[in-house]
Amino acid sequence: MGPEKKIKVVAVVGTNASGKSSLGVELACRFGGEIISADSRQVFRGLDLGSGKITPEEMKGVPHHMLDICEPGEFFSMADFQKQAYELIEQIAARGKVPMIVGGTGLYVDSVLDGYELSDTKPDLAYREELEKLSTPELVVLLREQAPEAVVDEKNRNRVMRILERIHDGDDAIPTKHPRYDSLRLGVSWPRDILGKRIDERLAMRMQQGMLEEVRGMLDRGVSREFLLGLGLEYRFLTKYCLGEYEDEETMLKALAQAIKKFAKRQMTWFRRCPDIHWLDMQKNPLQEASVLVEDFLGERIPE
Repeated sequence: MGPEKKIKVVAVVGTNASGKSSLGVELACRFGGEIISADSRQVFRGLDLGSGKITPEEMKGVPHHMLDICEPGEFFSMADFQKQAYELIEQIAARGKVPMIVGGTGLYVDSVLDGYELSDTKPDLAYREELEKLSTPELVVLLREQAPEAVVDEKNRNRVMRILERIHDGDDAIPTKHPRYDSLRLGVSWPRDILGKRIDERLAMRMQQGMLEEVRGMLDRGVSREFLLGLGLEYRFLTKYCLGEYEDEETMLKALAQAIKKFAKRQMTWFRRCPDIHWLDMQKNPLQEASVLVEDFLGERIPE
């Protein structure tokens, strides 16, 4: 490969319960791909049902990377993800396979495909302790003072803190971009009413599969409640339920379903900011539509 020829990377992005994981697997099967999971919670071992982690059966033999790579409670940042994803993309391409990024953490996907310039500075734990003492609204005020142009969900305490830490470490709130790869971004989306039903069905199924037991097991093993609460959504609500903050399971699940739907809306707002995403029509034949786009992007016929 000549120096002027960039590695081609295919990304499949979308909201919770959109079907992006299974579409990614089907495309990887067709085009000889290996999948890099872009999900900020699936990097942790044991966070399976709550994070919607793909099962070995669902992988259909396709190699998946960036799953179960650290222990719950360990620090894992966007910079960590980017560094490891860069290494994996080079390795996958060197094997003659197609690197595919599949996931819903838009910031992780963008950090790799847009080539964010990030420092390698280790987190300043003393500064983090100072930030932890502030309420979320106080953190937002601090962020607006330091980076008024930063785009962030102001209710997402973790995200606000991470941007403040990046600024403290010498990074820009809006990073400089130097893309290393050619990329094709495919988006998976549904009309809101259908997505809402999919979210409800998936939540019921994961509760049946033992999602509450997963969280109880984490607490029993000594995983800190702060870590679980900080993960948001399923882990936040189920942890609060285990700690007795909801009067019954039904009330908790109702609130959780609403929170997931709101989060899916915020995910879409993030993805819609990127004009390069090809949104697939999930109600027709998304695999066929995606395959044509991937074939055209890679410049080769689908292997028979």
